[in-house]
Amino acid sequence: MLEIEVQPGSKRQGIVGLNTWRGRLSVAVRAEAQKGKANHAVLHILSTSLNIPKHQLQIVSGITSRSKKIRIENVSTEILIGLLEPYLEEE
Repeated sequence: MLEIEVQPGSKRQGIVGLNTWRGRLSVAVRAEAQKGKANHAVLHILSTSLNIPKHQLQIVSGITSRSKKIRIENVSTEILIGLLEPYLEEE
C-alpha cells in the first residue's frame, strides 16, 4: 500500500515529493477532480514515473478524497522503496 496526497488542477504534473507533515507522497495532476479524471491521472503518473504497469495499481480507498491508498501488486517493498527514493525529499 502506498498512501498519497493528490493535488488536482495543478499547473505541474508528477510526483512532487514527500509531505512529511501528512506522512504521504504528494502527486500533482492537471486533471480536475471530476468524474474520476484525477484518479485516472494519478494512476497514469504513478505507472509512468515508477515504471509499474497500470494494471498493477488500484485505488483502494479515497476515491473521492485527496488522500488515497494505492495498492501496488507484484512489487516488493524493497523494490518500491528503491523506485520512490528519488521522490522522497521533503516538500
